[in-house]
Amino acid sequence: MVAVRNIVLLLLCVTVVAPIVLYTDRLGTFESPSNKQEFIEDVTAFTFSAADSSHLNLLPQETSTAVKEPVRAVYTEEDSTNRRNLPQGLQLVESREHVSARMLSTTTEEDQTKNENPIKLVTDGIKQGNQGDASGENVNREDAIDVDDNDGKLAKSTSASTQEPQLKEQQQATETSSNINHKGSGLSETNKQNDQPPSDARVKQLKDQLIQAKVYLSLPVVKSNPHLTRELRLRVKEVSRTLGDASKDSDLPKNANERMRAMEQTLMKGKQAQDDCAAVVKKLRAMLHSTEEQLHVLKKQTLFLTQLTAKTLPKGLHCLPLRLTTEYHNMNSSRQQFPNQENLEDPHLYHYAIFSDNILATAVVVNSTVYNTKDASKHVFHIVTDRLNYAAMRMWFLGNPPGKATIQVQNIEDFTWLNASYSPVLKQLGSQSMIDYYFKAHRAASDSNLKFRNPKYLSILNHLRFYLPEIFPKLNKVLFLDDDIVVQKDLTDLWSIDLKGNVNGAVETCGESFHRFDRYLNFSNPLIAKNFDPHACGWAYGMNVFDLAEWKRQNITGVYHNWQNLNHDRQLWKLGTLPPGLITFWKRTFPLNRSWHILGLGYNPNVNQRDIEQSAVVHYNGNMKPWLEISIPKFRSYWTKYVDYDHVYLRECNINP
Repeated sequence: MVAVRNIVLLLLCVTVVAPIVLYTDRLGTFESPSNKQEFIEDVTAFTFSAADSSHLNLLPQETSTAVKEPVRAVYTEEDSTNRRNLPQGLQLVESREHVSARMLSTTTEEDQTKNENPIKLVTDGIKQGNQGDASGENVNREDAIDVDDNDGKLAKSTSASTQEPQLKEQQQATETSSNINHKGSGLSETNKQNDQPPSDARVKQLKDQLIQAKVYLSLPVVKSNPHLTRELRLRVKEVSRTLGDASKDSDLPKNANERMRAMEQTLMKGKQAQDDCAAVVKKLRAMLHSTEEQLHVLKKQTLFLTQLTAKTLPKGLHCLPLRLTTEYHNMNSSRQQFPNQENLEDPHLYHYAIFSDNILATAVVVNSTVYNTKDASKHVFHIVTDRLNYAAMRMWFLGNPPGKATIQVQNIEDFTWLNASYSPVLKQLGSQSMIDYYFKAHRAASDSNLKFRNPKYLSILNHLRFYLPEIFPKLNKVLFLDDDIVVQKDLTDLWSIDLKGNVNGAVETCGESFHRFDRYLNFSNPLIAKNFDPHACGWAYGMNVFDLAEWKRQNITGVYHNWQNLNHDRQLWKLGTLPPGLITFWKRTFPLNRSWHILGLGYNPNVNQRDIEQSAVVHYNGNMKPWLEISIPKFRSYWTKYVDYDHVYLRECNINP
């Protein structure tokens, strides 16, 4: 019994002591430096990845349904919504480029002052994401789902197969961040340029000081202080002289800053002297109202003077016909005839119709057309003018023949068939109501649209375009040209265009809303509203191909007369030729290519330069005619290049470019 007990005690001692001895020996071995390093290397050799991690058999493995955002990364509400819409466990992780961009955009001023590199912040954030703890709060960036652009399939990439792409992505992230940083610096440079003061900043400041000083001078408190009043008036004079006609800071004199500071000091005294803000507000409102009234008056005066200038014949252009008329009547009658008169009725040639009383303008039309044509001998120009300019017009082309082209000059007074009994417009132009409309001062002042009072509307020359078959009974086609156009290319091809049964070939003007029918016709009148479309596209007079054979067949002149009789009281349209033209040739106009004819050089300074260069005909429609001082300077050269300013008649009449 004793022996058995001793054996049990011995086994018990061995059981207790042996583990202690073994553990102590192992601890001593582990504490040696070499063994410790080997242990660390063994541990670090293991890499953990969500893609190849094994599931535990005994304990259920937790799956993270949320991805912790990288340091300083910002997600928009839209991103969060899209992320929530994905299935659980398939939430997309943003690419490094997006993280880089957002981290750059959320870098604070404090970080910038510490000279922290935003790229380093990005890479650090990525490393932190890759070195997540075992709790699963951070997920490896390479666990993102790749989308195949070809078939749209979703596939997870393992760490073993994506080591090279990971390195490439890291490099791309760094490069992208660097590019964004460069763009950011470029943006800051642009902002710096935008922050620079405008070129007229000091001019505006001086003007504001003047207004403020005038307000103070009108206040009773300041008026009661003679010393301050005297000082303010002195400063106003100084600043006014300094400003002068300056429109930008570089125009100001050197003492501008000194004057500005002196005015500022005086204004501070005025500010301290006045304490009634209501009085200042009242004065400013009065000044604003007065300025608006002055602006309204000046606009009306500008409109009136512009219309007056457009109507007025410059001295040089008044002198020229007088000089030519004298020369014509002193000429031998045998030399007063034009050559090649047999071409006037030849339908196989190219015929132009020009109705004008402006000699120099007509000369430019003819000269530019002949200059740009290939064979001038096939072109015939039919010019019709009034009795006052008939001799002068003939004399000009007798003394300045346009090469081999044929010229005919006719007097409208010789058209005996054109009388009030035949033409409704002639009857209306001679009526008392029309005379009152044009020449009564009180009526003129009451009409806001002064352009319709231009005397050219009283001239039958302006309405002669509706009688082309009567003027040229033996011709089949005529190209009508206004006297305010310049030809830049050969127009011969216009005669070969098939108008497809239409009478008029013209370039449409639908580019602007004011070129549609409702801007020319009175659609409040039921007669107009019933027959026409207010949004129909208008077209341009100035260069028009007219098929005279089709004109006669469709009795276009009769249509024109009918509408003119209906408009005897000017209720359908105002005066002019375009509104009745739109009506007369309604659904009878063939649209030409826009490159044939460009308009607006007489009123629109923003006409595209390239369009002008490519156009066959440029049209100075509007008040700013190229022969007037109010013409648009940058468009004037297209017209002046066809004028010989060294001509003796032009020099004698002081007509200069």
